[in-house]
Amino acid sequence: MEMKVKDGNDDLILEAFEGQVDNVKMVNGSFWLEWIYKGSDNGMTHRMGWAWELGTDWIAENDPKGTELFWYKMEEYVEEWGPSYSGRVLSWSEETDNPDDNKFSHVWDFKVKNPKQFKIGHDNFVKRFEKEFDGHEIGMGSYDFHGPNGATHFVGVTGKDMEDHLMLYDELQKQDDFYKLLSERGEVERVRDIELEVLKLAENIVSQEYDN
Repeated sequence: MEMKVKDGNDDLILEAFEGQVDNVKMVNGSFWLEWIYKGSDNGMTHRMGWAWELGTDWIAENDPKGTELFWYKMEEYVEEWGPSYSGRVLSWSEETDNPDDNKFSHVWDFKVKNPKQFKIGHDNFVKRFEKEFDGHEIGMGSYDFHGPNGATHFVGVTGKDMEDHLMLYDELQKQDDFYKLLSERGEVERVRDIELEVLKLAENIVSQEYDN
């Protein structure tokens, strides 16, 4: 769920989100608040997401009054609500011992012609460059409802900052088979790429379903 936060309310929306984190007890899954610092559509400034394992109850306890207060505050602090979309994480690789070091993400949205080929190609790509991806998390998934700008899939990679990402891309593109393996994902159209910073993350286990 993307949003445009009113000027001067960045700290207030983070404070409200942290209050909701304390209000909910999770069995599994995660939810988070991110700052969209580059590539946003229509002036959106933040993104809030949820993730959980398919077919499970991921919330053990939730104070309804606390949740009602949270959404009341959100309405006060948000100037405009943006797109909301849902889907599944289809591949996930954690090549880091400390995810807290990777607060920044670079996410690409694609229109994919052949989803099966795209997943096989992605998994082969990540496996081939396991050494280069050391210290990063990389994931791929589908947009099953309301993909932004008509996107069907996404790919995201984490890093310490933008320079960390640029150093990764530089190293990857020096490999002789980089572009060949990339092309083996099949025909794709890139519809946007955004850079995000995680402001607050509450998690239990890595999940297979997400909502943004």
